[in-house]
Amino acid sequence: QVQLVESGGGLVQAGDSLRLSCAASGRSLRRSPVAWFRQAPGKEREFVAGITWSGNTKEYGDSVKVRFSISQNNVRNTVYLQMNSLKAEDTAVYYCAARAGWNGGPSRESREYEYWGQGTQVTVSS
Repeated sequence: QVQLVESGGGLVQAGDSLRLSCAASGRSLRRSPVAWFRQAPGKEREFVAGITWSGNTKEYGDSVKVRFSISQNNVRNTVYLQMNSLKAEDTAVYYCAARAGWNGGPSRESREYEYWGQGTQVTVSS
């Protein structure tokens, strides 16, 4: 089992920055890509960014790839999402997810991930 706990969400103004953290515990994530997804009210869950646990491969959603950056700290078992130049349309609940035992890159499909955190709310006021 893998437990994921997100933190770092909050209320900010457009143009501000936030850094989300996803702390993992339990089963080793050495072969587990980790991804961030987000879901706004009335919308489908959207892929934001993903990273292999080695950090060698990173993927980004088209709407964030210039502004967001994903990284990982193996020692702390934590994945980060640095969000810059936030926009009102970035408002959503942000979830991190892990796909245990997969040696490939991070998938953009939420159904590929078995473990999910509880989510953290990000609200951007315009």
